Amino acid sequence: MRLSKRVACGKTHGIVKDIREHIQVHVPFRLLMGEQLSLFIEHKLQPEISFSSFELDSFNPADFRLIAERLRQVDLPITLHAPFMDLRPGALDEKIRRSSIERFQQLFSIAPLFKPRSIVCHPAFDKRYYVSTEEQWLENSIDTWKRFLPAAETLDTVIAFENVYDTDPKMLLSLVDALDSPHARICFDTGHFNAFSQTPLHEWLEVLGARIAQLHLHDNHGINDEHLPVGEGTFPFINLFSSLHQQGNHPIITVEPHTEENLWKTLIHIKQLRLLDVDQRAHSRGLPQGKRANHN
Repeated sequence: MRLSKRVACGKTHGIVKDIREHIQVHVPFRLLMGEQLSLFIEHKLQPEISFSSFELDSFNPADFRLIAERLRQVDLPITLHAPFMDLRPGALDEKIRRSSIERFQQLFSIAPLFKPRSIVCHPAFDKRYYVSTEEQWLENSIDTWKRFLPAAETLDTVIAFENVYDTDPKMLLSLVDALDSPHARICFDTGHFNAFSQTPLHEWLEVLGARIAQLHLHDNHGINDEHLPVGEGTFPFINLFSSLHQQGNHPIITVEPHTEENLWKTLIHIKQLRLLDVDQRAHSRGLPQGKRANHN
């Protein structure tokens, strides 16, 4: 994501000012090592910092410490996103699983520098891939993630497991319940749900309930993971927030724009839809009515 000072100055004071303290903004670490750090600090954008294998291998501890200290100096709350590309924490092949664990260990070794509110991780379950091996995947996943629970407890943070290709909440629920820790929770990704789930939204929310500790907000038309701004696809955002409020659940909110333009559109739409209001029922007429809306 590339932000320009021209756009930021024109939009931030009118839109971000009153909601920015309630929202994390996804940004790759490598961009914070460039001009993005000054923009996040200047406009008080709270980062969700993502780390790829490239970043973990290319930057040194001094780089990680520098960014963490600069963000802490201005009291910007931080969340982290663990690497995920090619990683299989529940892999049946032990060599592949060990390599995945090593990557997560790299991330968790630098996490104390950032004092994160959460660390988002991909469990990487896909029923099309783990055909008839779901139980083995779950057993291996439990073994992988329980290694990191002591670190999460020490950091007073949560490992937030994100739905990606999950067609239903079953395996996420099984994983979190098996780990049986307040430091193991769910990051519900709206775009991934909309593109890949075969289960209605209300069932996800009923099943997962208070286990949802974080949201990733982006939109699509229910076919591909387009990462559109909130409100430009078919996901029923007001239904989601209304249900969470009724449950008394107020998770961390993260936006995942892939472009500068989509960041500002997302913030505009969040404000227009009044998603951060405590009571959404009075504003239900603003619901984007897509193919998923009738699932509620």
